Amino acid sequence: MSDAPKSALELALERLKKQDADAGIEQTPLSDEQRAAIGEARSRCEARVAERRIMHQSQAAAVLDPQDLDRRQEAFRRDIAQFESDRDAKIRAIRDRASVS
Repeated sequence: MSDAPKSALELALERLKKQDADAGIEQTPLSDEQRAAIGEARSRCEARVAERRIMHQSQAAAVLDPQDLDRRQEAFRRDIAQFESDRDAKIRAIRDRASVS
């Protein structure tokens, strides 16, 4: 080990690892299959967001009514939040399978 002082990030990570160990939480490494599944979930979310963003921009360009534009922007934000929520749930499920195995 080096004698260099630890950064605040390193100290915080050590504290979190200790808290997890005290709470009985084990860190299990993900398999290559699980990493690929997580990457696929993230990739699908990015594709859905990009597709929805393109649709929103093309629809918003044709809207003249400010209230209608606000409604469309709110719907866009809800859709993005739902995509991200779905992604996070899938990733959690993949990680939970890792801890069960």
